[in-house]
Amino acid sequence: MRIALTIAGSDSSGGAGIQADLKSFAAQGVFGTSVLTALTAQNTLGVQSVHMVPPEFIGAQIDAVCADMDVHGVKTGMLASPEIVHLVAQKVQQWDLGNLVVDPVMVAKSGSVLLAAEAIHALREELLPLALIVTPNIPEAGVLCGRHLDAESEEELKTAAREIFQMGPRYVLLKGGHRAGDATDILFDGKEYTVLSAPRIDTPHTHGTGCTLSAAIAALLAMGKSVPDATQIAKQYITAAIAQAPGLGKGHGPLQHFPHIDAS
Repeated sequence: MRIALTIAGSDSSGGAGIQADLKSFAAQGVFGTSVLTALTAQNTLGVQSVHMVPPEFIGAQIDAVCADMDVHGVKTGMLASPEIVHLVAQKVQQWDLGNLVVDPVMVAKSGSVLLAAEAIHALREELLPLALIVTPNIPEAGVLCGRHLDAESEEELKTAAREIFQMGPRYVLLKGGHRAGDATDILFDGKEYTVLSAPRIDTPHTHGTGCTLSAAIAALLAMGKSVPDATQIAKQYITAAIAQAPGLGKGHGPLQHFPHIDAS
């Protein structure tokens, strides 16, 4: 059985973070392992409190998993301090972890800031060069590029994807959830742009979409899928997960992480 690892924060309401990642891994048929970087008191209405895990304990978790198991795919989520980013980049190299998916978690859907400003430089300089693929949404891409992006300008989004590619990842998946119309993402491999589109689903229940999508990509890469195939299958998966969201909570509810689709 293939093994995937999530290095991310915990969501006490179960819809995002490592809880969503582990469900997403299971839905793709891989065994999920996890390293906690932060504990959050969180629900569908927002993040109430965050408790950071000390970097040395994050390192101990990574060492414990990697010393015992062969990890075939990795995703990172909430890495809220430059020390944590530096530590994770170090451990990725130490354990030669491939198929690295970086989800640059910066701001929760509620607007709560999850990434300290000083960590952004470390993310750009130390982690993105190690990534096989990075999966920012439009606001996150704007932060990485250092400017506001016009969500409705495809040309500007393609330029942003190229700029992020130049930071070191081998692929950039610029997610289009903040655009009007269809949910259209742009995958860039340094030469060609591939547009991945799905009908937009009118629902408030989209808590954890970024976590779930990046985890699905990591799991599919762990199974030997190519990046284009992994992103296409993960796109189908996340669309079905949103469409079948159970409507839990009083705010942005979680997805259905086990929708009935063929991901072969």
